[in-house]
Amino acid sequence: MNDGQGVARPIRHFQPPATLAGRLHALRFAIARRVVQVAVLVMFVGTARWGWNVAGRPLLAGDLSASELLGAIPMADPFAVLQIVLTRHWPATEVLVGATLVLAFYALAGGRVFCAWVCPLNIVTDTANWLRARAGIRDLFHLSHRVRYWVLAVALALSAAAGVAAFEWVSPIGILHRELIFGIGVGLIAVAGVFVFDLLVLRHGWCGHLCPLGAFWSVVGRVGQVRVRFDAASCTRCGDCAKVCPEPSVLNLNDAARRGMIAGGECTDCGRCVAVCPEQSLAFDLRTRIRPMPAAAAPVQS
Repeated sequence: MNDGQGVARPIRHFQPPATLAGRLHALRFAIARRVVQVAVLVMFVGTARWGWNVAGRPLLAGDLSASELLGAIPMADPFAVLQIVLTRHWPATEVLVGATLVLAFYALAGGRVFCAWVCPLNIVTDTANWLRARAGIRDLFHLSHRVRYWVLAVALALSAAAGVAAFEWVSPIGILHRELIFGIGVGLIAVAGVFVFDLLVLRHGWCGHLCPLGAFWSVVGRVGQVRVRFDAASCTRCGDCAKVCPEPSVLNLNDAARRGMIAGGECTDCGRCVAVCPEQSLAFDLRTRIRPMPAAAAPVQS
């Protein structure tokens, strides 16, 4: 890699830190994601099972499809609401307001932030992919990440044709969340199926290739304001970011160099790439603060 002035820059790779503080810093995003996921789940469980409240108001009642924060702020899954609308049943005003609030939040945060930071199934699939990496398990076949958009279209078409919110009936995300809140049952068979699929069949099979909810948030994520900024001048193309990214299709560094950021809606803002970049070429920033690199300043690849 050249620095743009003809001077070769050595390629460095990420080296796991030797100190505890260094390891914690390298894992900061993974730790933060698990804290958020568990905290959301604990608030749901605490409210449902133990009556947690603040000033007499339920802390977080409901589930990921529809909930209420502090008995005053409605929240609803926009994808679920869209399916309901397609069944020709108009949701209550409170549900529409809740869906609008959630949609606005994730549009600002980056869309698929839900997948990496909130979705409880992410813990299951991350565990499966961690195990398959340690065991050296290879994919049984190739599947385009764009298949999830076809699944999204089918879910919406079935909702309109059958008069029911099609994906909500079979969603392993909703099944896992409800069973963790209200009690473990046979629904976990679907969750186990996702785990086995990701472990033995296809890397990031569910989240990266099939989940229609992820596809929905990918569309929203295209206008997301929290982005991964990319400094092309300091990047040596070591490839460490692509190795850890659950959505490697978004890490088109030539495109990122032109835009100054990772622009794909499929990015989950998980922070894995930021954590392993030895040159600190990747960092979170707001879209409004990011400026594309002038063509004349773009680094020359050797």
